[in-house]
Amino acid sequence: MSTLPDRITSEPSKFGGRPCIRGLRIRVIDVLGLLAAGLSQAEVLAELPDLESEDISAALNYAASRIDHPLIAAE
Repeated sequence: MSTLPDRITSEPSKFGGRPCIRGLRIRVIDVLGLLAAGLSQAEVLAELPDLESEDISAALNYAASRIDHPLIAAE
């Protein structure tokens, strides 16, 4: 399986540096949005034919790694 840096890229010239899939013009948030809307992985792959199943896994892993941080509450 490819690592995140192989699958998730960020380029200032594409979508203002937002994370994309393999340098394509497919943003991670677009993949996550389709999944959140209830599409299956097969439906996402049909909707975005340049996408590979490993890209979906990478998008989910990327999102999980970005939200896994402690919150410090101010008192």
